Amino acid sequence: MLGGDQEPGNYYVGVDVGTGSVRAALVDQRGILLAFADQPINQWEPQFNHHEQSSEDIWAACCVVTKQVVQGIDVNQIRGLGFDATCSLVVLDKQFRPLPVNHEGDAHRNIIMWLDHRAVSQVRRINETKHSVLQFVGGVMSVEMQAPKLLWLKENLRETCWDKAGHFFDLPDFLSWKATGVTARSLCSLVCKWTYSAEKGWDDSFWKMIGLEDFVADNYNKIGNQVLPPGASLGNGLTPEAAKDLGLPAGIAVAASLIDAHAGGLGVIGADVRGYGLACEGQPVTSRLAVICGTSSCHMGISKDPIFVPGVWGPYFSAMVPGFWLNEGGQSVTGKLIDHMVQGHAAFPELQAKATARCQSVYAYLNSHLDLIKKAQPVGFLTVDLHVWPDFHGNRSPLADLTLKGMVTGLKLSQDLDDLAILYLATVQAIAFGTRLIIEAMEAGGHSISTLFLCGGLSKNPLFVQMHADITGMPVVLSQEVESVLVGAAILGACASGDFASVQEAMARMSKVGKVVFPRLEDKSLHQNSFLRTSFQTIPESAETCSTGIINPHPTSAPPA
Repeated sequence: MLGGDQEPGNYYVGVDVGTGSVRAALVDQRGILLAFADQPINQWEPQFNHHEQSSEDIWAACCVVTKQVVQGIDVNQIRGLGFDATCSLVVLDKQFRPLPVNHEGDAHRNIIMWLDHRAVSQVRRINETKHSVLQFVGGVMSVEMQAPKLLWLKENLRETCWDKAGHFFDLPDFLSWKATGVTARSLCSLVCKWTYSAEKGWDDSFWKMIGLEDFVADNYNKIGNQVLPPGASLGNGLTPEAAKDLGLPAGIAVAASLIDAHAGGLGVIGADVRGYGLACEGQPVTSRLAVICGTSSCHMGISKDPIFVPGVWGPYFSAMVPGFWLNEGGQSVTGKLIDHMVQGHAAFPELQAKATARCQSVYAYLNSHLDLIKKAQPVGFLTVDLHVWPDFHGNRSPLADLTLKGMVTGLKLSQDLDDLAILYLATVQAIAFGTRLIIEAMEAGGHSISTLFLCGGLSKNPLFVQMHADITGMPVVLSQEVESVLVGAAILGACASGDFASVQEAMARMSKVGKVVFPRLEDKSLHQNSFLRTSFQTIPESAETCSTGIINPHPTSAPPA
């Protein structure tokens, strides 16, 4: 165990595979990033709702960024390596070679991405079984989980993929296998995306009921029958071959992995908040909600006892923080939705030109433009007549309805830069309202949440952060290190090295508060009225159409103020 006044001398490498890039960081034992690198990765969309990647391309990018972050240091000071990644499905044959997950037969594209929605028919049939394992995914399995994707492969690519497959990995587990040669799976991946139970293991009856009895027959060899908690040390550490590829010493500890959102939760939720005037000070860590916001958003709350929340995934035991149950809410598109709304607007070329002239990102420019046009009123009032329903890629939580579509009400004939800025603001607000609805569902189930801990790319956007504080009415904590997901991955490597006695100790030592954003109470009534107007309520069976032709999602509720 490290001494409290000891100067940092040990380093850990965290590798994060996101939707569009691979990132790596060199992190010391205080949780401070000493070096950072990123590398884009390829995506293919051969048809609508089919999203694919290449495991070879991703591993090559991991090697590039890892070599970059360790340049100029004594690599003998590197004690551990941790991976996190999106929960995408990697398919390999019995000799660990890529297999095609597409009708074109392109084996290079051997990953079905997390956001892929090709298995709509399969997930509907799985949910119709009402099997008992579904109670641990909020009652309804998501098309983004692995069982429907596996069933789709069996039913659509029997000869070219399914019959030849020897190994199905969650992407984080694929990375740890590439580094160590150990095929053990992380408890995080299997519990959260594959219906594995930390207490009971696999449920044979589920796989037989949905038509995937193949896994039961081979004792789950293809999807994992050795399971380790996140942060556990794998095998003999980094293999010589992988060490050469990554530019790291052979034999250093490699940790059982985490899904990327869960690594973000690990990187932020344990920070010492003393002295910031927060309600969660002196309270259990269960009063904190980690919100990891990037291409999509995940809302991670933990509890000492299992809490079942309709439409919210979990409870998952020890899937993020050992010894705690995890509930995971989510929004299927957030960063991707903001990009879609902004880039598709008629004024986008003008925005690009003006942002470039100021050497700003388009979002920094939009934020400053909103300040210019708001005049004396709070910025939130600019959207009093404009509302966005953000479920352009379905609703993950808490409605758990992948068929939902997006909607914008209050549009005008004009399409100038002011209109674009206000539409951007309305989209950000809609995402924050979605977070509020998830929080309310979790609290109705038994959680007691007082503080939000944000990380991920969108947490770098001040408007996004402030709207989350204002609309939820809760303070938002931002980490000292903005790359909290990479800190989480490094925490895994630190635990695997043995330098910390537990994940909880590493969290406390390596997570630090950087900034606290409090809600602006003067905007409270505005956002309450907007919440009622957008009426984020249960839709499907109670929906009715009012005289204007607009669906009233919850006709029994009181009319908006």
